[in-house]
Amino acid sequence: MLVIVSDLHLTDGTSGQAIKESAFRLFVERVRDLAFDASWRSGGTYRPVERVDILLLGDILDVMRSTAWLKSEKSPRPWSDPANVDYIGRVNDITDAILAYNESSLTYLRNLAEPGGLVLPPPGGPKGEPRMSAPGLAVEVGIHYMVGNHDWFYHLPNATFHRLRRKVVHALGLENDPEERFPHGPDESARLASIMRVHGVRACHGDVFDPYNYSGSRSESSLGDLIVVELLNRFPVEVRAHLGSLLPQSFIHGLRELDNVRPLAAVPVWIDALLREHSVSRMQARRVKDSWNDLVDDLISQDVIRERDSFYNPFESVDRLVYALRFTKGIPLDMASALGVWWNNRKGGLEESYLRHAVRETKTVDPETRFVVYGHTHRHEMVPLDAFTRSGQRFERIYFNAGTWRRMHRLTDASQEEHSFISFDVMTYLAFFKDDERGGRPYACWSGVLGDTRK
Repeated sequence: MLVIVSDLHLTDGTSGQAIKESAFRLFVERVRDLAFDASWRSGGTYRPVERVDILLLGDILDVMRSTAWLKSEKSPRPWSDPANVDYIGRVNDITDAILAYNESSLTYLRNLAEPGGLVLPPPGGPKGEPRMSAPGLAVEVGIHYMVGNHDWFYHLPNATFHRLRRKVVHALGLENDPEERFPHGPDESARLASIMRVHGVRACHGDVFDPYNYSGSRSESSLGDLIVVELLNRFPVEVRAHLGSLLPQSFIHGLRELDNVRPLAAVPVWIDALLREHSVSRMQARRVKDSWNDLVDDLISQDVIRERDSFYNPFESVDRLVYALRFTKGIPLDMASALGVWWNNRKGGLEESYLRHAVRETKTVDPETRFVVYGHTHRHEMVPLDAFTRSGQRFERIYFNAGTWRRMHRLTDASQEEHSFISFDVMTYLAFFKDDERGGRPYACWSGVLGDTRK
């Protein structure tokens, strides 16, 4: 059995809310339930599975969403030289902070991978019925980490990152070799590729399809890093530093949620909604807006953008995002908010479906793949691709997106003149079964939403 989760975005606590410990407790319970169900075989017999593999499909530890990158103007940034000792130290410090901040959550994963962390009742009786009262049989559990665009630092080949990866391996109970960079593509680990193959799965994070967050190599930074660090992370810090005594603290706290706003182009609309919700005066609202515009202008003028033409050409969608971020320039804030809604409706956000990429995977990259799995978009999907008969057996292909475990603030569709948001927590996990596990059923996907108390 193979279980896949993606986009947990566990932070060091200096930015928006991450998923709570209770989600990990629930996940461990569900893995045990799935393993028990998988132990029922074709013909109604019970035979405990011997192994469960769990694939963490990228953006698990969110190194990007930390204000530690902003300690000073001369501090290293994600796009600085990875060989620099200060750079290595900064990634190490942020990683330590993430692991410490989420220790209670990660303990559930680590314990699951330890001997005896997952046990199933032994078989007995004529059809091997489970003996529920007997001592359990230990099931081997392997946890594997693939990187995405918020944790790509663990993919860096530098030997100096071995020690850093060793911390992550220990904290999460991983099978990854810390002296090997964590894989980004499905073919970068022979062990992981073999596990995927026997389950008919081909999986990767999916950031390679996003020009904002992939610049051609996963061992280097991308435009998305700049946006997160210098705009989404920095804006609440700047507002607190220059306007903190003039604004409600609840408003400033709400600004920490910018990276949880979906779609990204609606971030200025979220700021506008917060200003109205917390009754910020028109004068102070103008100062908040000016601070945002200044940061957008600073972002666009960064040398790292001007030096990388690939950020703009041929990726027209990157131009689209830059213009969306600048839309407030020179117009009233309420009009800017309306323009942001219009722009998003016309041009779309970052969360387009990756269905067309899944089709290409099955047709040209790996025709034997039955299930293509991506993450990154935070949008859970299950889309049937095709079905046919081969050698007398039915053969199906399906695209899945593993969604996310994350807080979301989504712009509403029906009442856009009010520019309102609805907030909730989401959690998705996928399971794939091999041979006659789960009575021959090949997959299961579960996605849940927990409403927020935010009024």
